[in-house]
Amino acid sequence: MPRFLYFAYGSNLLAERLAARCPSAEPKGVVHVAGWRLAFHSKSFDGSGKATLIRGEESDVVHGRLYEIPVGERDALDKAEGVDRDPPVYLRHDDFVVTGAEGEIISDVSVYLAREETPALAPWDWYRALIVAGGMQAGLPAGDVAALAVTPALPDPLPTRRTRREALTVLEKAGFSELAKACGGGTAAPANDRAPKAAKAAVDAVAEKAVAEAISGL
Repeated sequence: MPRFLYFAYGSNLLAERLAARCPSAEPKGVVHVAGWRLAFHSKSFDGSGKATLIRGEESDVVHGRLYEIPVGERDALDKAEGVDRDPPVYLRHDDFVVTGAEGEIISDVSVYLAREETPALAPWDWYRALIVAGGMQAGLPAGDVAALAVTPALPDPLPTRRTRREALTVLEKAGFSELAKACGGGTAAPANDRAPKAAKAAVDAVAEKAVAEAISGL
């Protein structure tokens, strides 16, 4: 079956997250794109900020993970990214160009960009945890992961939200149980059962600790 290349820069950095949508996706390594910045300017249906790429300066660089996926699984990825919503949350672009680890130019890569940019949004803590975990797993530059870990995030006000429960399960499965517990997963009490400021501080502390440990191992 034909396959396509996909550039992941958000929660799909975590292979287990993408596998739930595209089970045959194969990671191909870390790549980057210049002239763009990562921002949480995509307004999700739940009101939180989701990751997207926005135009930046020539010196700006976003690292991500390149995957190869069977074309037959593209519809599932489109649906997960809200392409089929009215109006769409993200739009798929199949002519993106990225640069590989050895400086090679890789063309005709698919990427999802927000249809509309909405500044001043913050992600839920579990969504940020997925990206931090994915960045660590993929081997993104330590500075990139550290920046993600200190991105302001909020506790999800709806602990029973399906997407939240799925995210925490994926974090546990991928071996990032501390990040999951800090967001109320595992055996820990849901973050929203505690004072919001205390919950946010706990998530921030675990994320920063995880990144510090990753950096020390480089």
